[in-house]
Amino acid sequence: MNFSKLFALLILAGMLAACTAGDSPAELNSRKNSPLAADIFGNADYPAMAYGGYRGESREIAPTAAQLAEDMKILAAVGVKVLRTYNTSQFPQAALLLQVISDLKRSDPSFQMYVMLGAWIEASNAWTDTVDHSKGNQSNNSTEINTAVALANKYPDIVKAIAVGNEAMWPSAVEYFVSPKIILEWVTHLQSLKLNEELPEGVWITSSDNFESWGGGKKSFQTPELAALVKAVDFVSMHSYPFHDSFYNQEYWGVLGDEEELSKQAMTKAVMRRAVAYTASQHQAVVDYVSSLGIEKPIHVGETGWASKDSGVYGENGSRAADEYKQKLYYQYVREWSDQAGVTLFYFEIFDEIWKEPLDQAESENHFGLVRINNEVKYALWDLVDEGKFDELTRNGEPLVKSFHGDFSALLQAFQHPPFKSQRALKMISTTKPNSIAGEVVSEANYVIVHETMSPSRNTAARYPSAPLKLIAWEDTSEIEMSHHGIIKIVPRAGDWWGAGLELQSEVGENLSKFRTGHLSFEVRGDADVAFSIGFQTGRWLAGDQINNFTAFGPGTDYPVSDQWTRYRIAIADLDAGGDIGDVTTLLALLGQHGEVDKQIFLKNIYYSQD
Repeated sequence: MNFSKLFALLILAGMLAACTAGDSPAELNSRKNSPLAADIFGNADYPAMAYGGYRGESREIAPTAAQLAEDMKILAAVGVKVLRTYNTSQFPQAALLLQVISDLKRSDPSFQMYVMLGAWIEASNAWTDTVDHSKGNQSNNSTEINTAVALANKYPDIVKAIAVGNEAMWPSAVEYFVSPKIILEWVTHLQSLKLNEELPEGVWITSSDNFESWGGGKKSFQTPELAALVKAVDFVSMHSYPFHDSFYNQEYWGVLGDEEELSKQAMTKAVMRRAVAYTASQHQAVVDYVSSLGIEKPIHVGETGWASKDSGVYGENGSRAADEYKQKLYYQYVREWSDQAGVTLFYFEIFDEIWKEPLDQAESENHFGLVRINNEVKYALWDLVDEGKFDELTRNGEPLVKSFHGDFSALLQAFQHPPFKSQRALKMISTTKPNSIAGEVVSEANYVIVHETMSPSRNTAARYPSAPLKLIAWEDTSEIEMSHHGIIKIVPRAGDWWGAGLELQSEVGENLSKFRTGHLSFEVRGDADVAFSIGFQTGRWLAGDQINNFTAFGPGTDYPVSDQWTRYRIAIADLDAGGDIGDVTTLLALLGQHGEVDKQIFLKNIYYSQD
């Protein structure tokens, strides 16, 4: 037996012994009368919220018992009765948190706080260049699960659910994600412990992940392994982030034409209503997938939230989503929806945590909380300050006060209305050929992505894509957008590399097999000293068959770039790296081998031709 397993079992034995010895009659009664998970989830009388008590720039510095007690009292004042945590053993908070909640219940029998305990799951060699997504990190994962079991047994009146992993199946978590098979193994293990009475029967088991990881999006996620996982969990815990999609999937975001004459507040309220409808639609997509399996399971929202500040793509020069006014509207509207729908919703989150992006304190990940690190209560909770809910409560020994000194006019001056859709740069090329199906052979002589004069409506020898093309910045290494005039702009960022592409939004790629002897044409201009490769991608990275069919552009190549528009017509044969041209998944892609700062590349008039 390895050391981590032995250590976890020793913890388990100690905690089991502790929970059977020395319990007072009041404590035993509290456990007996504690509600079950089935009583809590889906019940609007038990508002839920994500919780992290870390106050510094590193999670290595854990909050003290006194600090945790302060936070629990603040959460109770907000009305929260259920918390979600994220780790059991990697960082030193969960065990002490449960002890603090237990102590508070002991001193005040009316105090209620329950926990969905998160066990962190990651891939073998996570956070390294040799990460293996097909295997789990056995040492870490077993310790996390064993500690979760021990804590659930010690605090059965508090721990009501265990979430196996946090976005651990989501491929965008490139440093650590695993396949549903790995999650299923641990869920099955926990369910077997319940059957053998080694874990309280009333503890619900789930995994908390992106809505698409739960089958609510692309069919490529809807695998037999995922179906088995859906069957194994007690409920589905899905995530939805319209805040992030205000930049990366802008179709829903922005002021509509008939709203442009409304007041700043009125147009913003309309946009935020659509943000909540966006979350509701993602929840419904998971409901539909689970129903299609013939399975009945509760489906709750394990995470959603809205940041109040951002220095990048969600800020003033981006989607203009991040501010306290919009945060309050989302918090209010999404709570109204979840309560009416009978859905438990863990709002992310109660307190700002600055460890997430310590090198950029203005980055949005540090600002999802409803209370700032400096104890300023954000606009979403101002009414509770007015009601005296926080009177005599402190954090780090200091009182809580309103942000903006409680000056509503100052808050209004600080927020910007969302961009007008009529003026906004595009993140999606939505012009498609009607009634076409991706995967069918494209027979027309010209395949048009975007062009000033080549219009398929006037030229039967030309056609548009079978599905929309999403403008994707790979792993946030660049910015990419298209103007309403059809000019695509790419702005690389500093780093080891950068990339972006126009990804076909379909389960299969475009079949351009008739273009094998043809050409890819486009016009380009930009900074002359930027080196990059350009071309198209076939296959998919997750399937292990993705191939970059590229050629080099920039200094020292056959394809220089300048500040003047230059038209290039590149033979497909010169791009072909052995990929299946019958499965073109990214119709145009750019890749730089080192990051750039303050550089730009522009593209227009992009099309494929068979000649």
